[in-house]
Amino acid sequence: MANTYTIVWLLAERKETIMSDIRLRQDILDELEYEPSIDAANIGVTVEDGIATLTGHVHSFEEKHTAERVAQRVKGVRAIAEEIVVRLPENKKAADDEIASRVVKILAWGAAIADLKDIQVKVENGYVTLEGTVDFHFQRSAAESLVRRLTGITGIDNRLRIRPMLDVLDIRHGIREALKRNAEIEAENIDVEVSGSHVTLRGKVQSRRERIMAERAAWSARGVTAVEDHLTIEEPKGRFNS
Repeated sequence: MANTYTIVWLLAERKETIMSDIRLRQDILDELEYEPSIDAANIGVTVEDGIATLTGHVHSFEEKHTAERVAQRVKGVRAIAEEIVVRLPENKKAADDEIASRVVKILAWGAAIADLKDIQVKVENGYVTLEGTVDFHFQRSAAESLVRRLTGITGIDNRLRIRPMLDVLDIRHGIREALKRNAEIEAENIDVEVSGSHVTLRGKVQSRRERIMAERAAWSARGVTAVEDHLTIEEPKGRFNS
């Protein structure tokens, strides 16, 4: 009898999971349709156990990136498998040397990119590869963000490395001071550990936003190449009490 109950319970749980996936798929489709910067007509969505797979094609790499970002923000999505193909319209295609020239120019114009001599650009069939070194994580992200907007590219491989600092104490001190200066962060509840250029955050925060701000402060330190976020969210007691 116990085995029968177990089977019935498992079947009921599986049915609920399937129904949740169906609802989540529709939510993602609705959100993609709602986003004005992409054409969702040729994007397909499948969901299994909260993991969404995006398929189909779009007309630019920026559109592809936006579709993934839109799907990620839908409540209930655990992970994204992105398999969208970029199909450039004929009037948007460009030769690789022309794309490479555009990449160099837009990086030179970007105020966040300090020194272009440390960045190498390669383009093959519209696919851009960035190599070299930068001082900060935000510079690595900014370079990709700038290139992503260019017409004619089909993808980006961001291989930019962050130039590590040698003084671990300087990194830790800089992050600690940044946490203290931020009005949205209770710095005394956060422990900062630094090993080489890797930072680990431990402790408690009161909201998801505080957690994001703490992680951002860690990434903002010069030479940081990795941040492990082990912060736990613990809302203050009585927060919703009348």
